[in-house]
Amino acid sequence: MIKTVLYTAQAQSTGGRSGHISSDNGALSLALNMKNSSDATNPEQLFAAGYAACFESTLQVMADRQGIKLGKSGVNGQVDLGTTSEGGYEIAVRLEISLPELGSEDAENLMKMAHENCPYSKATRGNIDVSILQINHESEIQ
Repeated sequence: MIKTVLYTAQAQSTGGRSGHISSDNGALSLALNMKNSSDATNPEQLFAAGYAACFESTLQVMADRQGIKLGKSGVNGQVDLGTTSEGGYEIAVRLEISLPELGSEDAENLMKMAHENCPYSKATRGNIDVSILQINHESEIQ
């Protein structure tokens, strides 16, 4: 449960997956398309971008708290939309983490801490499959 609200994001959707989205401040105004097209985005791309950005910020916070100099970092978010055996829809997430300036042990510990503390990870825990892979080392967190 949120103790103190730091920020409230607000966006509106019209027309569903083939419509348009916009934020209340006007900074976001995008056409939506169900297919992966070059002239529109889709909810899965937006979720992948949000999760990747939030996870990388959480990595930075965890590194600061541990006194670790993070250096260059990057997170590539991938969101799969698929069908279930019951005929419904479900998503799954893969995050590819790049921490090239860290040793594998520090990187793995930070990834675990970030996954425990990232608001997106907390929101999805137990609801969807989330795989976290460090791409410049051979580590995977489930």
